[in-house]
Amino acid sequence: MSSLLYIGWLNDLELVMRVFLACLLGAMIGLERERHGISAGIRTYGAIALGACVFGVTSANVFGADPSRIAAQVATGVGFIGGGLIFRQGNYVSGLTTAATLWATAAVGLAVSFGMYLISILTSILIFLLLYLPRLSWWKKFSGKVQREEKEAP
Repeated sequence: MSSLLYIGWLNDLELVMRVFLACLLGAMIGLERERHGISAGIRTYGAIALGACVFGVTSANVFGADPSRIAAQVATGVGFIGGGLIFRQGNYVSGLTTAATLWATAAVGLAVSFGMYLISILTSILIFLLLYLPRLSWWKKFSGKVQREEKEAP
């Protein structure tokens, strides 16, 4: 009986580590946003990844549950949250990048919950790099977009 308790304890420890990793990866993505004054930052991205991971871990470890159904509902729920972040004023749309990266961050949390560590880490790095692109001078020239800060400067 003691070996069964030991195995259960190790399993719980692995699940807890998955939740911590998901939260850490989400916070890393949010750090880039927070450094540049975007309202959705470390806490928001960390919470999205953490929540998605907990939903995934729970669905994968409940007898009779279908993990794919829970994952689909996480994607839908985070998409709904993201929809509330998108605003349009004339020809200017704001919040689209935040909504998209929150949705992708939820996918990172789900990937961690199912033990897909490499894809979750690589996806986090890719999201971070995508968010960092507008800060690069060559990207500003390439995209042809004028940053908000540049528009507001006299």
